[in-house]
Amino acid sequence: MSRTPDARVRDNQTRKIQENITKVEKHFGDMCQLFAAYARKTARLRDKADLLVREIGLYADTETPDLKRGMKQFAEHLAKIQDYRQAEVERLEARVIEPLKSYGAVVKRKREDLKATQSARDREAKQMAQLEKTRLRNPSDRQIIAETELQRATMDATRTTKQLEETIDEFERQKIQDIKKVFGEFVTVEMSFHAKALEIYTVAFQSIQSVDEDADLEVFRNCLHPPDFQSRLDIVRANSKTSLNHTGSFLSTSGTLQLLVMHSTNVSFMEECQEESDYYKKIKSGSSCTFPN
Repeated sequence: MSRTPDARVRDNQTRKIQENITKVEKHFGDMCQLFAAYARKTARLRDKADLLVREIGLYADTETPDLKRGMKQFAEHLAKIQDYRQAEVERLEARVIEPLKSYGAVVKRKREDLKATQSARDREAKQMAQLEKTRLRNPSDRQIIAETELQRATMDATRTTKQLEETIDEFERQKIQDIKKVFGEFVTVEMSFHAKALEIYTVAFQSIQSVDEDADLEVFRNCLHPPDFQSRLDIVRANSKTSLNHTGSFLSTSGTLQLLVMHSTNVSFMEECQEESDYYKKIKSGSSCTFPN
């Protein structure tokens, strides 16, 4: 059975419309899944950052005062960034993922419109085949009826095709607008988060860089030499000094006694020398010695 030129044109249009709907269904579905995966990854990054914030806080509690202050402030800023990251996830779901997900229903409606148009064209083709059979039998009344039915089917097919063209035209326009809107929302959400995150990261950097290293080193050194240890060391030093003073005094007293003993010994020795000198003088002057009988 041969088709009219108009029927062939409409068939070609229907095929292209169907291919376009299938293309939108596939790629919008893929983009929806990938944007959803992007949001899930962002949410997992938020969860990991929350764990990092908690670990920094726990470690800060064990550190010296100024470093503890800097780390606590850094953790607070990092936690604030995660609040904005949570808002980023929620906005991605509402402004990007949901509009793409809704295209499943849109595509379904367009397929129903395409199906209705195809049914009208099938009826037209059926009536045309019926008319051909009637012509072969050549009964005039039946031929007139078949031609009338064919005319109705053709008008119905033309009408549904026109409606489908208008619907698909609007679908294409809406598709382009929605892509522009969804992608624009994605960029806006990301820029909003990163702008705010950059601002807070700057403050976080300043807070950790403001840690006074010298002050914390002094605290650390004092921990190595606590005050009670220093006082004990001072007591030991004082006792050592007192012992040295006592020893010096003792040595000084002993030296005096030794000098006195030595002086006494020298006096006795000088006296003995004087006596011997007197004895030899007597012998030299001729004095005799008398011995007892």
